[in-house]
Order: sequence, then structure tokens, then C-alpha cells
Amino acid sequence: MAAQISNDYRDRDLTVIAVLHGSLMFVADLLRRIPLPLKLDCLSVASYHGKAQSSGEVVFKQITLPDVGDRDILVLDDILDSGFTLAAVRETLETARPHSIRICVLLSKKKQRVREVDADYVGFEIEDEFVVGYGLDFRERYRNLPYIGVLRRELLEQPGK
Repeated sequence: MAAQISNDYRDRDLTVIAVLHGSLMFVADLLRRIPLPLKLDCLSVASYHGKAQSSGEVVFKQITLPDVGDRDILVLDDILDSGFTLAAVRETLETARPHSIRICVLLSKKKQRVREVDADYVGFEIEDEFVVGYGLDFRERYRNLPYIGVLRRELLEQPGK
């Protein structure tokens, strides 16, 4: 994936926008393998709000957006699920009139999306299961696992703490 991105953005002004917090580990590992000069910025966005499914409400947690006008933007996120988060991120960044926007995700769920979003770069396609680890969380837990695993159903069904 890094080789393809490096080739696609050769001789261009690349700005990477990491969607926090889930993408943190993926972003760190991927960017170390992209030997291009680039700018890095982050967006803190939430749509799950402690639940196992997206609420549909996407909340941007920072006051100002990154300066992306006339730049080539690569949005990096951990997972493409319902499409709510990445559609909102794309629409918000488009208001700044970037030259281009592409999306890169570590994981893409094989499912019908609520919001139509396609990733330009996908690490792995997975079944429609709730996964944690390697930055992905459930109620802010399990991000630090060094692997990605399916969360046991009984943990999903426990009331929030």
C-alpha cells in the first residue's frame, strides 16, 4: 500500500489527514514506509459514542480544520464501516477546496454502507464483525492490543461503564 501511495503522489504536495484516535497505529506504521515529503495533520472525530454501531452523528472535536486548500489530501482511517465518519470528513475537507481527496483505510467491512463512500486504498477487507486492537476500540478499550481481533459478543452486549 505504501509503495502504491508513494507512486501515486510522486511529485505532488501531499497532506495526510489522520482520523483520530483509531488510525494512530496504522498511520505511524504506514507513514514510515512512504519516503515522500508530506504534511501531517489530524482530525479528532467521533461517531460511535460508546456503542457497537455508528450513531450517525459525526462530531468534530477540534476548533479549526487543517489548512488543505489547493493540496492533495490523503485521509487515513482505521476502518470503513457505515460510511458516516468518512463521508463527513470528506464533505468537511471539500469546503476548503483541496486539489484532490483520496481515502486510505486499514480495514473495509464487506457490507452495504449507510453513506456511499469508497476507499481508494484498502489494507484488508473483513466481514461485518466488530473488531478491536491495533488502534480500534470498544468504549476506549483494547486499542493497545498488538493485533486485530473480533470482540466477543457478550462484551458487546454488556451495559456501558
